[in-house]
Amino acid sequence: MLRREDNEKLTRTGPGTPLGGLMRAYWQPAALVSEMSEEKPVKAVRLFGEDLVLFRKPKGWGLISRFCAHRGVDLSYGRLEDGGLRCLYHGWLYGADGRCLEQPAEPEHSRFTEKIRIASYPCVEKNGIIFAYLGAGDPPPFPDYDCFAAPDEYTFAFKGLWECNWLQGVEGGIDPSHVSFLHRFIDEDPRETYGQQFSEEVEGTGQKLSKLVGDNFRPDIEVESADHGLRVFAVRQLTEAVKHVRVTNLLFPNAFVVPFGTTKVFTQWHVPIDDHNHYWYMIWYDFAETTDKETLLQQRLAEVSLPDYRPLRNRSNNWGFDPVEQKNVTYTGMGLDINVHDQWAVESMGPIQDRTVERLGVSDRAVTANRRMLLKAIDAFAAGGRIPAHPLDETEAATYTGPLAVDTIAANENWQEHWVAREDERRQASPWARTAVPSEVNTDA
Repeated sequence: MLRREDNEKLTRTGPGTPLGGLMRAYWQPAALVSEMSEEKPVKAVRLFGEDLVLFRKPKGWGLISRFCAHRGVDLSYGRLEDGGLRCLYHGWLYGADGRCLEQPAEPEHSRFTEKIRIASYPCVEKNGIIFAYLGAGDPPPFPDYDCFAAPDEYTFAFKGLWECNWLQGVEGGIDPSHVSFLHRFIDEDPRETYGQQFSEEVEGTGQKLSKLVGDNFRPDIEVESADHGLRVFAVRQLTEAVKHVRVTNLLFPNAFVVPFGTTKVFTQWHVPIDDHNHYWYMIWYDFAETTDKETLLQQRLAEVSLPDYRPLRNRSNNWGFDPVEQKNVTYTGMGLDINVHDQWAVESMGPIQDRTVERLGVSDRAVTANRRMLLKAIDAFAAGGRIPAHPLDETEAATYTGPLAVDTIAANENWQEHWVAREDERRQASPWARTAVPSEVNTDA
């Protein structure tokens, strides 16, 4: 359990909060490129409790305060003109740097524009997601993670709304033991569809992942520190001689990296809208084959309502719970889409989980390690010290690679070496991935 003051410290992300300041020091997803209209690429966004408007500029993207400094009018309805965003009310024009460039109703000799500037934040587009830097000073360079290094044609990006605090989403993603129950099927996973997590066969086992983890529900959990945050091992004993090794990662401060079948992996960020709601953003990448973006997009769009990307199964309809399905098909009774299972788990805790009354066990090692790291980083950031996964320059950013995430089987006596070798084989066969660097990992986990 957590002390109440620590639970507050780890969940409050608005302007001026300790955690909000820390998380703003990292590049954060602000929108999908695909959700920006071709007719008018202007969109209201809310990040960390701050109302902003995102718009396309002649080269790249601009992100500024949503409200005009003049009379508070909503700039998300503004006109894209002269490389900036023009307010509909009195024609004030704002550039992507937040400076007021024109005030048509003011006298020609007026220098009033020089006194007006609203909040603005730099943006960078990466593999279908527009990232923003909301912190002070110059933004850090982007790490050379796989999700950014993969060529566009090997990736797919999407998002979804979850109506709960961001930390609940992250803690679900770094919890390797829940998959044995939450994503279990009563019999065999009936899906044979491209792009469905846990439906692919684990190489060398003849079983789909959902069946394998469901039958082996007591994994050994190991956690180790890494430059990117945490590396998490879930090791399941399949036979006297063979283990199943699943390696996932926490990408500090609010993302995780999870293997998705034999050749696929995804990185998923959980980004606060405010303290009671957040979006998850995903970059899905394939080491071997180009992605079928249209199939993946239609699969995802079928499960949400636009423009908010809210799941059709949600609290208002009990996440689609069906007791007959729960008896005969899935462990949850909430459909075949495992995103809904995760969504239910974290939303059902309430808008902000009360961690003062929880009881954690050995299987929660990654969760407790992450909380310790967050609390330590909040204090370090406040004191002006180094924080995790935050490169100082381009040279250091190039050393932040991977992270390595894989599902494999291995003999008991050498599983630590085997998973690294298996990951290296996958990368050497890839048309784009850099090979695994043994020094990046601790084979004595």
